[in-house]
Amino acid sequence: MKREIIITKDGTNSISIPELNVTYHSIHGALQESKHVYIEAGLIPLLHQYETIHIFEMGFGTGLNAVLSLQTATTSQQKIHYTAIELFPLTIEEASLLHYSDENFMQFHQCEWEKDIELNPYFTLHKTNASLRDYSTDQSINLIYFDAFAATVQPELWSKEIFAKLFAMMAANAVLVTYSSKGSVRRAMLESGFSVEKIPGALHKREMIRARKIPGTR
Repeated sequence: MKREIIITKDGTNSISIPELNVTYHSIHGALQESKHVYIEAGLIPLLHQYETIHIFEMGFGTGLNAVLSLQTATTSQQKIHYTAIELFPLTIEEASLLHYSDENFMQFHQCEWEKDIELNPYFTLHKTNASLRDYSTDQSINLIYFDAFAATVQPELWSKEIFAKLFAMMAANAVLVTYSSKGSVRRAMLESGFSVEKIPGALHKREMIRARKIPGTR
């Protein structure tokens, strides 16, 4: 499938797949969306609650969420181990066309897959080229960034089966954040054992979901 570079309304580049009529980020602002959904609603509330925060990202995409997480780890001096899964990664050439300003950005795309890469003393990245259905880990996850394409495009990734798998990967009190607020997504999470809340969404989205694995749930 052909991927095209687009400019979102906050001036940040993203990627579009015209064949599927999807974009990797909100057209209203890629940077603002990532900061709001994943950093402000997900990562920041967990800072300094753990010696190392173990993050799992479903959908590495452009690497923007990972870059923002590294910046947060460095400025807050919080150790983060970041695992990102991506079945169809960008090429180095595609990543270079995004022109993200962070000095570490291209290193995210150039570093090896399937191994831990220490990018600085506070941030370790592990990229995995696999589908979520085939993925498994013994690591107990504290925070999940669920950034798959919309349920209208990839309904199989927003199912009870998938959320039950993620729930099993998570530590007690772990958090999952996603830009989606669809009723079907919320119901699938609830049926998988999550405690689910809707909170204000980014930009033109009224709501998003933040879910938790509460101790004592299955």
